[in-house]
Amino acid sequence: MLRRIHRIKTDKTIKDTFTDEGLELLREACGETRDLAMIDLLASTGMRVGELVQLTREDINFHERECVVFGKGNSERVVYFDARTKIHLKNYLDSRADDNPALFVSLTKPHKCLMIGGVETRLRELGRQAAMPKVYPHKFRRTLATRAIDKGMPIEQVQRLLGHVKIGTTMHLRWSIRPT
Repeated sequence: MLRRIHRIKTDKTIKDTFTDEGLELLREACGETRDLAMIDLLASTGMRVGELVQLTREDINFHERECVVFGKGNSERVVYFDARTKIHLKNYLDSRADDNPALFVSLTKPHKCLMIGGVETRLRELGRQAAMPKVYPHKFRRTLATRAIDKGMPIEQVQRLLGHVKIGTTMHLRWSIRPT
């Protein structure tokens, strides 16, 4: 006897993005110049958290407002940041007294390079301080992509912006996001 298996199709989970107000609340919750620079860099570039923690001071080109990040599969791409991020990055780097080449380091001596888990933990703490649930690094990336698409950027350009090898990855993102 053959049994038919019925599959029930369900809607995909719609992923959250940050509102402009939400990003401002996060910025206001920052008591450290490092945290402000980190939030602005994630928000303006859409880089992955793994790319963020690999950055060194030398990777930042302030004149062109860009940096080279190394993504999945050792792929390399240039990402661009805005003027606000440039100012906050400069303030952060000027405030540092250590000689660690890493761009983002711990606040206490011996100022070790921040790891992915450290960034995630810090963002959750800032989210709690700002009374915002679900603050995590990938949400900045999704927010940037959503805004780019909403402003009419072609999906192929969003693909390059995010460093996706396959357009399907970007398309999946497009249909699983909640408009802001």
